[in-house]
Amino acid sequence: QVQLVESGGGVAQAGGSLRLSCVASGRASDTYAVAWFRQAPGKEREFVAAIDWGGEGTHYADSVKDRFTISRDKDKNAVLMQMSNLTLEDTAHYYCATPYIPKWYPGPDWNYYDRWGQGTQVTVSS
Repeated sequence: QVQLVESGGGVAQAGGSLRLSCVASGRASDTYAVAWFRQAPGKEREFVAAIDWGGEGTHYADSVKDRFTISRDKDKNAVLMQMSNLTLEDTAHYYCATPYIPKWYPGPDWNYYDRWGQGTQVTVSS
């Protein structure tokens, strides 16, 4: 079965950095687009960033543009998200997800993603 496992979360001070990893099993991650979403207490699930299948293009929410960078580590069948200059607003549970159709980027709508990891917690302190 397809499985996604996130890691790399933790506690960081405002202005600091963290790198999240999403490792896929059951299918090659570069055959599917991969997106990161986050959800903070009392808030709706929010699109963060995504990378197209094959790594041809990247997409970012305005709130993280120029601070987060998404990339692929094909040797590890993983998608990485480097987060820099963290702010208190970045505190959330972060999930990676893939859509149900390969070689397709569906956009920021989470309804098009059928495989989700359990997530990793990111907490930013002042």
